[in-house]
Amino acid sequence: MPYFTYEVISHPESGAKLLTHIETYPKYRDAKMRVKEERDKHPQRDPQEFRLVFAKNTVEAEKLLSIPRDERVIGDI
Repeated sequence: MPYFTYEVISHPESGAKLLTHIETYPKYRDAKMRVKEERDKHPQRDPQEFRLVFAKNTVEAEKLLSIPRDERVIGDI
């Protein structure tokens, strides 16, 4: 399965996500480097606006990126 790189912009009011496919890579390392390059090119933007996802196709990749994620919890409360 390939790795897809995306630019993900969230609408501040509705939370809807605009997904722009950047490129598809067969290897993780190449996709990771592309996302890092995009983040370095745009330091003023949130790093989470550039993402990579492992999926069967673009439809599955966009579905995975559109699912709201729970806040990450670090450690015990």
